Amino acid sequence: MAAPALAVLLVFSAFARGVYALSPAKIQTGSPKLIAWAVTEALCEGISLGQGDDWKTKYGVLMPEALDHKNEQLTRFDKYKSKYMGRYNSVDQSKTDMSYADFGALVTAQEYSFKNGDVLTGTVIQYDGPQKAMIEVGAKTAAVLPLREATIKPLVDGETIANFVDVGEQYEFQIVSDSRDDGQVTVSIKKIMYAKAWEILETRYAEDPVFEAEIVQVNRGGAIVLVEGLRAFLPGSHIMGTAGATDAMIGKSIPLKFLEVNQQANKLVVSNRRAVIEHSMASIRRGAVYDGVVTAVKPYGAFVEIMGMSGLLHISQISYDRVENLENSLTCGMAIKCMVIDHDKAAGRIALSTKTLESEPGDMLRDPEHVFALAEETAAKYHARVEAEKLAREQAAKEMVLGLGDSLEPLDEADPALDLGSQ
Repeated sequence: MAAPALAVLLVFSAFARGVYALSPAKIQTGSPKLIAWAVTEALCEGISLGQGDDWKTKYGVLMPEALDHKNEQLTRFDKYKSKYMGRYNSVDQSKTDMSYADFGALVTAQEYSFKNGDVLTGTVIQYDGPQKAMIEVGAKTAAVLPLREATIKPLVDGETIANFVDVGEQYEFQIVSDSRDDGQVTVSIKKIMYAKAWEILETRYAEDPVFEAEIVQVNRGGAIVLVEGLRAFLPGSHIMGTAGATDAMIGKSIPLKFLEVNQQANKLVVSNRRAVIEHSMASIRRGAVYDGVVTAVKPYGAFVEIMGMSGLLHISQISYDRVENLENSLTCGMAIKCMVIDHDKAAGRIALSTKTLESEPGDMLRDPEHVFALAEETAAKYHARVEAEKLAREQAAKEMVLGLGDSLEPLDEADPALDLGSQ
């Protein structure tokens, strides 16, 4: 009989310790399950009645206070907290730089949210397939960098996110979407490159240089070229040579100058004509012979590209003989030699001639290759003949003036009529 009595006594003693360990407020709001749970903990730990206050300080983390008053059960969070969080460690705060209260204030003041347009530094932690990468930026979860936001340049078939960012490397990113419920944000490198490209172009616009850019697209109004990764418009009226842009120009790099750079209006306009006129035209000389390529044949003549510029070889300047069928003499892509007979630097126009290179009238129609082979020699004879004709004209004009002078009477002989008039 002694054993059952002892067991009852121990249970009652443990119950008394658990009740003493709970504050009155907790007893009032607690449930029988909570009290029984506290008694069991007290029994296991062997707490004495005189340690009530110390017990609450040391083991307070194990005493959940948040209850679901609807069914008087422990909340899910408090169940995990009591099971895994452990006990408080005793810390001498006099030996620390800040108190718990100060640390809590710093945590509260820390801003973890992100807004569109924020620029920050992040680290690429992994690729999530070929189309995106995960970036550590200090948010609740890793940020996402889509492939379309990884570069300012047009994407080529087969390119993946690994072509533009490396795992473990740090880059600057711009937030392009707000945090979702899970704290994940979308970031972009393209936006930062875009802003830097405009800064570079505004600086270059002030310097007004000649630069080359590739034509990537043509349309009815002109062409699209890439300048520092940005799409610039090249009007058809500012393309030297043919009347507008053609598909054959796609992929070619041509000299350009800026017409307008306006980031606010998102306008970037360039000119090929201005670049050619202000720079290449300075090297063009009248009477010089240049190698060229026929780029277009029209009823009135042919357009020939020389030194990156386009000149007009009018049908009347092809041969001294009459040209019946121009396409029988010149074709697109044909390499020729021609002489510059005139140019207008302000308008960017160049007039060309091949008949000045003919040894005999009609050579250009019968045997153009023979004309091109002797072009420099024939041009020299042409200039000598032109110079001789010029001297002959000057001499004839001089003789005419001298002849008129000989027919006049000397002015020092007195004219009686003038004397009578003066009287």
